[in-house]
This record gives sequence, structure tokens and C-alpha cells, in this order.
Amino acid sequence: MSDAHKDHQPLIKTPKQLIAVVAAAFIVPILCIVLLTKFVTGEKGGNAGLSKEQVAEATAERIRPVADEGFTLQVAGGARQLQAGDGVYKAVCATCHEAGLAGAPKVGDNGAWSARIAQGYDTLLSHAIKGIRGMPAKGGNPDLDDVEVARAVVFMANKSGASFKEPAAKGDSAAAKPAAETTTAPGAAPAGAPAGAVPPATAPAAATAPAAASADAGKKLYESACVACHGAGIAGAPKFGDKTAWAPRLKKGMDALHTSALKGLNAMPAKGGSSASDAEVKAAVDYMAAAAK
Repeated sequence: MSDAHKDHQPLIKTPKQLIAVVAAAFIVPILCIVLLTKFVTGEKGGNAGLSKEQVAEATAERIRPVADEGFTLQVAGGARQLQAGDGVYKAVCATCHEAGLAGAPKVGDNGAWSARIAQGYDTLLSHAIKGIRGMPAKGGNPDLDDVEVARAVVFMANKSGASFKEPAAKGDSAAAKPAAETTTAPGAAPAGAPAGAVPPATAPAAATAPAAASADAGKKLYESACVACHGAGIAGAPKFGDKTAWAPRLKKGMDALHTSALKGLNAMPAKGGSSASDAEVKAAVDYMAAAAK
């Protein structure tokens, strides 16, 4: 019995311990209530000290449409809402312009941008749409509308010392081609031909396989598009001439490499984001593979 009595000794042995327990019983619930109240009212407290205009701006920012964040919204009729400049920048341009990769001027670096801004808006836009040096056309995304590219250029340039005006959306960006651009049906007489005239017979086009691009074409495409990632090994791309990085890819065979380049793989877009022909893309792959053997 004595051992059992010892095992069940009371936790509170002194008056001081009793006082501490009683105080904790009052203080702890009060603290929990205060913290819970702050948590529930914390959202409103974030606007403390703001004017009505600032609160309205903050609200508008929170409910801004998803399309403004760089997403492409498909609407009825096949037309789409064009992205804002910051959305295009985040989705496409930031890969190189955020860290200054492949010679791209970093956004916010006024010194790096000053010479480019001095060339004028039209020149900057032309370079962005057509590509220049290590930057492929439209930053490697051929699906971008010219207006979207222009907005991204204005966004980056204005963050780096320029004061360009953002271009408005084109009213006919999704319009169909004019009706005047029609094609003559096979066997039909050209417009303006005398009634009953029979068009001259044309020989059928020879079904020949597309000619293979030359090694020079492959090198040219590499230097204009592929080097943006393969020159420095960006986004997991094997660096040009790095035999270790290319070895497991070469084991798959050239057909597999050609298919990956044409259709895109992982972070690499189809054809590396270029508008080159299939033959030119294959030649560029052959050029890079030869340098890694």
C-alpha cells in the first residue's frame, strides 16, 4: 500500500504552485481569445492607414482578371484576349532577362538598356519579333501576337529607363483574311477568261522528298536560335560540345533527337521556338551532335 500511495502524489505541493496554476488558468484563455481576434480581423487591419483611393486600388489589384497574369483566354469565334506586357515577360522573357543570360540585358539595368533604348522603339520591337544574336524570334514563342511582343518590350524598356507608350490591341488581330484573297478551284478558268475557255493542263507536282539542309544551315540556325539555351546549358539543355551531357542523348539515336527537337521536349519548345523548316532543325541537331562526339 505504501508504494501505491507514493505513485499517486499530488502535482501541486506548495502554495506557490497553486497560485501559478490558478493564474495560468485565467491568462492562457485570454491570450487565445486575443490571438484569435487578431487572426480573424487581420485582413481588415492590413488596410489601416490607407486612403479610400488606396483601398480601392488594392481591391482592384486583388480582383484583377486572370488574363492579366499572362494567361491566354480563348473566347467565342476563336479570338483570344491579348496578354499584358508583364504577363508575357513572366511567361517568356524572364528566363533570360531576369538574370542576364546569353547576353540579354537585365530588366532594371539602365546602363545595359541605355544603348538599346537609344536605337528607338521600332528597332527594339523589330529585334524582339525577328530575333537577334542569341535571342530567337519572339523570345522562342512563335504563338505570341506582335502586339503581345510589343507590350513586353515596352514593359522591360520602361522598367529600365525608357518611357515608351504601351501599344493598344489591334482591332483585327483575329479577323479573317479579306474575301478578295481567294484561290481558284482546280480546273476552273481564271477570273476574266472568256466563257467556255479551258485552262491549260498543268503537270502534277513531282512527289519528291524535301531536300536535306546543309551543315551550314544547321550551324546558322544554332547560332540564331539554339545557342540561347545550348550555349550556356540553360533550362537543362545540354551545352554545345559537352560530350558527357550529350552521351545519353546520342545513345537514343539521331531519329529520337530529331523528333524531340521538332516536337519539343521538357522546357524546349517545338523547333526551339524558331520558324525554321524541319530540315533546318534536323541539320542544327546534327551540327550540335557532331560537336559532342
